[in-house]
Order: sequence, then structure tokens, then C-alpha cells
Amino acid sequence: MAIIDVVMLLGVAALWGASFLFMRQAVPVLGPIPMIEARVLVAGLGLLLVAVLMRRVPDLRRDVRGFLALGALMAAVPFTLIAAAEMKITASLAAVLNATTPLFALLVSSIRQGTRPSRMQLAGVALGVAGVTVLVGLGPLRLDGMLVLAVLASLLASLFYALGGVYAKVRFRDTHPVVTATGQQLGAAACLLLPTLALPPRHAVTGGIVVAVLVLALACTALGFVVFFQLVKRVGPAGALTVTFLVPLFGLLWGTVFLGEPLSWSMPPGLLLVLGAVFLVTERRTGTSPRARPALRARSSRAN
Repeated sequence: MAIIDVVMLLGVAALWGASFLFMRQAVPVLGPIPMIEARVLVAGLGLLLVAVLMRRVPDLRRDVRGFLALGALMAAVPFTLIAAAEMKITASLAAVLNATTPLFALLVSSIRQGTRPSRMQLAGVALGVAGVTVLVGLGPLRLDGMLVLAVLASLLASLFYALGGVYAKVRFRDTHPVVTATGQQLGAAACLLLPTLALPPRHAVTGGIVVAVLVLALACTALGFVVFFQLVKRVGPAGALTVTFLVPLFGLLWGTVFLGEPLSWSMPPGLLLVLGAVFLVTERRTGTSPRARPALRARSSRAN
């Protein structure tokens, strides 16, 4: 990679890692659904402006139902699940758990294609399970029913990313990335509109919360997408996929530095186990292999 490519890669990882920080700040005040509605709506409008400048707006009108489904699978549902989970778990733990997305992408892709994962990939899945067990069972948070539900919500979000990745590959294979990203965010906003009206925020919204949501939407989501897709264009899917390994590191860093979240002794080994699992699963799914695309799509379409 050229220096500019490395800078772009680190920038995307830093932005997506920071998304867990801003969600952790805003969700106790706004609640999961209103916060995510604000995130995807503002991000969608920001991306829509980019689409207008690129004269891609007509493409958005061709498959409204498809964008609604994509928005539900890859934004509305998983974003809300992660936001709900962060009412119980730390931003750092949420970021690490989200790194399991390629593991679910492997399983979804294998089931859809009727293929059997390799021994290395199965070992990666087992290693990922061990990593999650270490993070949750030996972490600083009290192991109770609410913690288990929060962890399951985070893992379910990863599954939705994987399902959405397969859907995006089939339905939007030839669609411009900016159009896909814009339609996804606006579709998610449409899906969450009625639930947001039914469950408005119960607390007063301060200026700090507004800033957190704006940064989350415009920087972490909209700008993160634009830079990521440019990175894919420059270095290809295989190179861009390495962001998978960097996002949880930045999530852990930001949570520790800015939120003062405790760095327990179980976090480093748990993180290494999860990242090792991702490496084993993705190592044979890069390059031109069609199996690389669902994992990349699932990860890239998380505006975290």
C-alpha cells in the first residue's frame, strides 16, 4: 500500500471504532431506536448530497423496496441491537464483539452456497467462540442475565451484517457504492420512523448529545463510507478488508481513553483470540474468490 492508502485505512478504522464511543454516549439519553434513527437519517442525507453532486440520484429510485430491505438488514436492525447492547456493556466490548462479523459471514455464505468450510475456517470459528467466552466470562462486568442478553444482541447484529452482505451481493452487485450506501441509510431511516415516533426520547437532549449524534452520523458513517469505498477502489477488496482487524483496536483505545472504561486483563487475550479467528476465516477468502465478498460487504456496510 502507498502511504496515502495506509492513512485512509487507519482513518476508516478510527472513524468506525469511534462509532461505538459516540453510541455509548448518546444511547442512555435518546434510547436505542431514536438514536439510530437520528444516525441513519443524518448520514443518509449527507450521503444523498454526495449522490446529488455525483448525479446518482436517479439510481436511488430504481429499487426502493431493495433499499428498504438492505437498510433493515445492514443498518436499522444491527445498529439498534448494538445500541441496546451498549446500555449494558462497554463501548470497548461492543467493538470487539462486532469483529465477529466475518465469522458469521463465513457460515451464511457456506449455507447459501452449499459448501463446507475448510478445517482452518472451522478452527477460526472455534477460536472466535473461545475469544467471546474469555471476554464475557472473565471480564470486569458482572455476569448476569442482562449481560448475556447484551452480548447475544451484539452477536445477532453481526449475523444481520452477514445476511445483509449476501443480500447486497445478489441485489446490488452492479450498483454504484455511493448509491448503495445512500439507499441503505435512507432505507434504514424509513424502517425506524414509526418506531421512533412511538418511542421518543424520555430525557432532555443536551448540546453534547446533539454533537455526538452529528459526529456519529456525518463522520463515522457518511465520511467513513466514502473513504472506505475509495480505498476499495485503490487497493481492492482484499486490502480494504484489513480494516476488520483495526476497528476493534481503535474501539478499545477510544473507550479506554475518552470514556475511562476499564481495561481488564481478559480484554487483550480475548481480543487476540477474536482477531486470530477472523484471520483464519478470511485468510482463504481474499483475492478474487467470491467468498471474500460477503465478508467484505458485511463489514463495510457497518457504519460503525
